[in-house]
Amino acid sequence: MPPLKHFGEGLLRGLKITARHLGRKWITVQYPEQKLTMSRRVRGTDIIWDRESCISCRACERACPVGAIKMEVSRGEDKKLKTDDITVDLGLCIFCGLCIESCPTGVSIYIGYNYANTTYRCTHCATDKSGTSPSNGHCGELIRSNDELLPNDAVRPRSGYYRPERAGELPPQTLLVYQTTYGEDRRRKKESR
Repeated sequence: MPPLKHFGEGLLRGLKITARHLGRKWITVQYPEQKLTMSRRVRGTDIIWDRESCISCRACERACPVGAIKMEVSRGEDKKLKTDDITVDLGLCIFCGLCIESCPTGVSIYIGYNYANTTYRCTHCATDKSGTSPSNGHCGELIRSNDELLPNDAVRPRSGYYRPERAGELPPQTLLVYQTTYGEDRRRKKESR
C-alpha cells in the first residue's frame, strides 16, 4: 500500500493553479464561437471578385506572378468584353496584391478575410492532379470560380489593402489584452438575459 503522506498533494496543487487563473483575463478565444477582428494591415486570405464592375481586361491575370488567376473572356452582342469564366487557385495565390493594384477600375478585385478558408483534408486531389486546370497537382478544393468569388461582406469581408477608403470603414483590431476575465464574462451574460 502506498504511503498516505503525499495523498492529494497533486490535486491541491492543481486546484490552486486553477483558482489563481480564474481571476486572470483570457489569453485565448473560443473559436469558432469567438473570432478576433484582424488588423487593418493584414492583406487577407481570400480573393473577392466583383462581376458588376469588372471590365474583363484580364489585367489581374497578367499581373499574377504565380498564375493563380485564369479568365476566359469573350465579346458580347454589344461588342463589350465579358467574363465567361474566372478561377482563382488559392493554393497557388501568395496574396501579394498585384492583381488589386493592376485593376484599372479599382473596385473589381479585393483581398478578403475568411476564417473558414482552410480545409482539414483534400478529398479531390486524385482526380484534379490529372486535369488541365491551372492548378494541376494541387487540391481542387482550394480553387474558387465565378459565383464563389463574388463579394459577401457578412461571410468574407473585404480587406483595406490598397483601398484606404475601405480600410477606414473596417472595425478596429481585437487584441487579447482587451479580453475580460471569467467573472466579467459571467456578469455580462447575466445582464444580457
